[in-house]
Amino acid sequence: MPWRSARRSVPARPVSTSTDPVTAPPDAAVPPAPRLSVADYLTLGNALCGFMAVCQLVAAQLAHTAEGLAGPLPREAVATSIVLLLGAAACDLFDGRLARRLGGSVMGAELDNLADVISFGVAPAFFVVVWGSSAHPAGSVLVLVVAAAVLLAVVVRLARFSCQSPGERHFTGLPSPFGAMAVVVIVLLHPPVYPGSAAILVVAWLMVSHVRYPKPRGRSAYAVLAALAGGAGCLVAWAMDAPGGMLLLSSGALLMLLVLLLAPLSLRRRP
Repeated sequence: MPWRSARRSVPARPVSTSTDPVTAPPDAAVPPAPRLSVADYLTLGNALCGFMAVCQLVAAQLAHTAEGLAGPLPREAVATSIVLLLGAAACDLFDGRLARRLGGSVMGAELDNLADVISFGVAPAFFVVVWGSSAHPAGSVLVLVVAAAVLLAVVVRLARFSCQSPGERHFTGLPSPFGAMAVVVIVLLHPPVYPGSAAILVVAWLMVSHVRYPKPRGRSAYAVLAALAGGAGCLVAWAMDAPGGMLLLSSGALLMLLVLLLAPLSLRRRP
């Protein structure tokens, strides 16, 4: 079925009365309760990683405030959250492949959307809130608006994806995992609040826009995966306090920016 909908029309059941009892037909079969597949457990891992990333940020922010420190959180305080978000992205990347190979469940698509809202909507939005509280406390209202825009953009993006034909060869709007990573990279660069907010709003707009991003296939898939793996590697190296941390972080940001800009152009060149 090319179009999925979470809502289904259920026929009304007849109401039984004392004078007119209603009994179910003897051959009526009760459908079995849905069961989790192996791929669904990977999807649940995606949700768990996103939740733990938020918990780690909350703990780091509380400790930072309790010590009376100002400015951004130290690198080691956010390193665990970054690794957890990359783990969520890995789970999101491989659960679909595992479902196609081993078979999925009827709950798979719904579980995937719910997990993505946590990992790629709530978690990056909370990154924005933490960044705003240290970058410009006076601009807290603006930062909350920007964080809400990120969350709502992901929700709309995922809802629209559920209504998209699976046979299409492109994504309409920036996929939410890429958008979440772009938001996190912007936050880690710790820009001034107004330019940073503008950049994050651009990413949120790309997720709900009608800009077409190609689904990686063939050689383009390897190129995109190589660029994203390189960017993720730079983030991990920065989080682990490798030498030249800011250079690594800037390199990862550049790789992700190139993917965001060049991927739609490659689709336009196709006949």
